[in-house]
Amino acid sequence: MIARYTRKEMGRLWEPENRFSKWLEVEIAACEAWAELGKVPLKSLEIIRKKAGFSVGRIDEIEAVVRHDVIAFLTSVAETIGPESRYVHKGLTSSDVVDTAQSLLMKEAADIIIKDLKKFMGVLSVQAHRYKNTVCIGRSHGVHAEPMTFGLKFALWYEEAGRNLSRMERAKKTISIGKFSGAVGTFSNIPVEIEEKVCKKLGLKPEPIATQVVQRDRHAEYLSTLAIIAASIEKIVVEIRHLQRTEVLEAEEPFAKGQKGSSAMPHKRNPVGCENLTGLARVVRSNALASFENVALWHERDISHSSVERIIIPDSTILIDYMLDRLTGILSDLQVYPDRMKENMGRSYGLYNSQNALISLTEKGMTREDAYAIVQRNAMKSWKTKKDFKGLLLKDRDVRKYLSAKELDNIFDLKNYFKQIDYIFGRVFKK
Repeated sequence: MIARYTRKEMGRLWEPENRFSKWLEVEIAACEAWAELGKVPLKSLEIIRKKAGFSVGRIDEIEAVVRHDVIAFLTSVAETIGPESRYVHKGLTSSDVVDTAQSLLMKEAADIIIKDLKKFMGVLSVQAHRYKNTVCIGRSHGVHAEPMTFGLKFALWYEEAGRNLSRMERAKKTISIGKFSGAVGTFSNIPVEIEEKVCKKLGLKPEPIATQVVQRDRHAEYLSTLAIIAASIEKIVVEIRHLQRTEVLEAEEPFAKGQKGSSAMPHKRNPVGCENLTGLARVVRSNALASFENVALWHERDISHSSVERIIIPDSTILIDYMLDRLTGILSDLQVYPDRMKENMGRSYGLYNSQNALISLTEKGMTREDAYAIVQRNAMKSWKTKKDFKGLLLKDRDVRKYLSAKELDNIFDLKNYFKQIDYIFGRVFKK
């Protein structure tokens, strides 16, 4: 299923051809560093640069016999270089190459996701300002609370997406680490200068201290960041799914020409895109849990993490790339129904003004307990009899002792709820 929806840039990143190309890039950078120290002849380096290559098919063929992917890769490379291949992989252990190359791939994947997030935030900003003054009811526990504007939902998502952008940038920095310290990280067969030189060539920072592997708390942080992004995506699509329910129908995801919603019921317009993203968020979060399990390895290393990472890192980055792209499209073309929002507000008979009535009575000198009892009494009657809340308050003698009809009109003025919208938008979008 993942391959069907993979966007080309991220998908190509994790193809075997590109993964082995990164391994080769690391190996050649190490040869260059050795040459700078005078340990690899320049003529040999030129031959390595010119001839070094590999065949994915040949690697698979060799690995079927040796059962070691790095050895299979090195054998394939040696076959293209010839005798000068004796300088390739000098002083290195497999993890020096694999972990460093994986850092390069994860760094590139982070760049794609960062680009996705910025595009996503652009759409959120546009929609927030478009619906800045579109009145709708706010809900808590799924029940009418107080009025707000539809644009505030987008502004909230924009602010959260900004935090996710910062998290992704930090995760990219955390994973941009190279390691060339040998078998158990002691530099026993490789000078420290090699690590410094190679990391600089590759745009990475040396791991300050390593075992045979780069420590997996770095990868767990990266996968956790992807899981948080997935959770934020789910938060948004669950909201859209609720708003698309027939009983609510204040917004719905786009429904393309020719699209069909049900094999049995031709009338159906289902939030399938949002439901799809809800399900995929579960996969990404599960992958993050697996990354936590990879942190604890036996002594200086084992390879229990390796099989896990071959799945969770490509899949999670591909999924987040896809999820951000698909949600950006859904929100760009989101169908919004302001008239339905006004209609739905009327379904609670003005009860959303109960807090204003409560506060106004206390400001007139009534105790909060007494004011609450009076307002709740009328609110429950309004709900049970389906009568206008304001009308009931106007007829209540206990209320009229404190509040005039004009004062009640002011209490029920919708403008009370929107006087700070500009202030909120200023805080969110000032950056």
